[in-house]
Amino acid sequence: MKPTDVSDPQYYHKVVDCQWGCPAHTNVPQYIRLIAQGKYTEAYMLNRDSNVFPGILGRTCDRPCEPACRRTRLDGEPVAICRLKRVASDLRGDIEDLLPRIPTQKNGRRVACVGSGPASLTVANDLLPLGYEVTIFEKQDRPGGLMWSNIPQFRLPPAVLKEEIDYILDMGVDLRLNTPVSSMQALLDGEMGDWDAIFVGSGAPRGKNLEIEGRYDSERIHIGIDWLESVAFGHIDRIEDRVLVIGVGNTAMDCCRTAMRIGGTDVKVMARKSREHFKASPWELEDAEEEKVEVLENHSPTRFVIEDGELVGMDFELVDWHEGEDGRLRKEVKGNRIIPCDTVILAIGQETAFPWIERDIGIEFNEWDEPLVDKATFQCTREGVFFGGDAAWGPENIIWAVEHGHQAAISIHQYCQDLPIGDRPPYGMNLVSRKMGLHEWSYSNDYDEAQRQKMRHVQLEQRLQELTVEVEEGFDLQQTLNEVERCLNCDVQTHFTTNLCIECDACVDICPLNCLTIAPNGDEEELRGRLSAPAVNLAQDLYVSENLPQTARVMVKDEDLCIHCGLCAERCPTAAWDMRQYDLEIPYAGLEAGARHPDRVGVLAGSDR
Repeated sequence: MKPTDVSDPQYYHKVVDCQWGCPAHTNVPQYIRLIAQGKYTEAYMLNRDSNVFPGILGRTCDRPCEPACRRTRLDGEPVAICRLKRVASDLRGDIEDLLPRIPTQKNGRRVACVGSGPASLTVANDLLPLGYEVTIFEKQDRPGGLMWSNIPQFRLPPAVLKEEIDYILDMGVDLRLNTPVSSMQALLDGEMGDWDAIFVGSGAPRGKNLEIEGRYDSERIHIGIDWLESVAFGHIDRIEDRVLVIGVGNTAMDCCRTAMRIGGTDVKVMARKSREHFKASPWELEDAEEEKVEVLENHSPTRFVIEDGELVGMDFELVDWHEGEDGRLRKEVKGNRIIPCDTVILAIGQETAFPWIERDIGIEFNEWDEPLVDKATFQCTREGVFFGGDAAWGPENIIWAVEHGHQAAISIHQYCQDLPIGDRPPYGMNLVSRKMGLHEWSYSNDYDEAQRQKMRHVQLEQRLQELTVEVEEGFDLQQTLNEVERCLNCDVQTHFTTNLCIECDACVDICPLNCLTIAPNGDEEELRGRLSAPAVNLAQDLYVSENLPQTARVMVKDEDLCIHCGLCAERCPTAAWDMRQYDLEIPYAGLEAGARHPDRVGVLAGSDR
């Protein structure tokens, strides 16, 4: 194998599993260290640089960082990254003076955003400090998109949502509420203003339907996202006793839990497949079941049962699933069952909808009636028109929409400055030693055996009384202190200097995970098999040094096993191993990697645990 190029920012980035797994590449280990020191404001601002909505995401994120967490490989439970993000948000101080100053002298470029969801708000957040004028068109009477209409208040309090949206709007967004865009052609022709670029962040506003017998024979059959929106805007404030929710995604969990709060006494979630195939986040499913929602598996709907013009139940096939010859699941029908109900809510998915975009204006669509959008630049087939969030490739979580907004803002800036939008600014990195003495490091490197902390919840009777009672209470101080110590500090890297190594094997001997080996080089597949512990996770890289000065063998490290304890560096007699903190430097619109807007330089300093 060739020597590993640790000067490439993406190498150590991949080792920081949580940051690598986060679409916006939030610096998770560093903000956890800041929380450990009680520096909640600094932790919040470090979050905000990348994910823009720490308070919102600390409650609602789908947490792609947590399955990636290295801690899972040790005790089966990731660090509660998302819930620690909420700690920073809940306990921070005033941040308004820490936000970028918006120049009074504009740069002459105007950008229109369709929809005021997280993607559009992120675009505005990134472009306004550069002197752009940003106008957001929103069809509803409040900004936030599906964050307002589809996330119930018992998960996301309005005060948290409004505050973080207002941080961006107060930068000078021209927000036009109750103003739907009914024609892209009109927007392009200047009928709604003159624009240098257009960003479409209109979400995936159409819920999927279930076209089976009886679908249109009752008014008590609802599309999930439309029903949640009606509840959010006060158009629906009660529901019948017996409710069936069809689907087992997060929207289904929001529907069933909402139904329990506005009158539902017998609420069931109906799943076509078994639990291992559910799309809902495990914690959402747990909360629903804790609230006495019944989940029925392997029930495939066949018809709505209508009697005398009234919905009285649904007919389901009882099915088993088996893998077919093509690898796809095939159902075997075992019988059928009619389940009585008064109301049905369909939560089987969402899709994009663009009836307002004409099909003859240079914006091409694919066979699923989705716009063709470049995955790197977020520009569609018409120059100057960009898509992001759910509007680009269908439903995703808020954190994905935020990253789409960051990347689209880079492209919009490049486009408006007559620069190639395909030229993406490179990432950078810092790598700084954490050594404080011969055998001491400026981070907490002892492995803590504490188990993942359990979230505190409002009592069941209280939480079901009304929609506005937030269910999760957040971690208390002791829980926070316990949880931060579970972080393995994966950004503090074991950095190796080849010419200092004397091949004494001290590091190999002391490594508690057997992730180090000094061995003759070879092909990767063969080398992985003869390490101290066979490196079986091909998704994570091997570190391979240059030829060692004594024997021309190589130092090999399985990055998948390392827990960043620093014992190799403490034991090494020549300091060939060092513990160095890695910081990924991320470029944003108009800023090189790691740069800040001029008024923010030096406003916050990082800290260590």
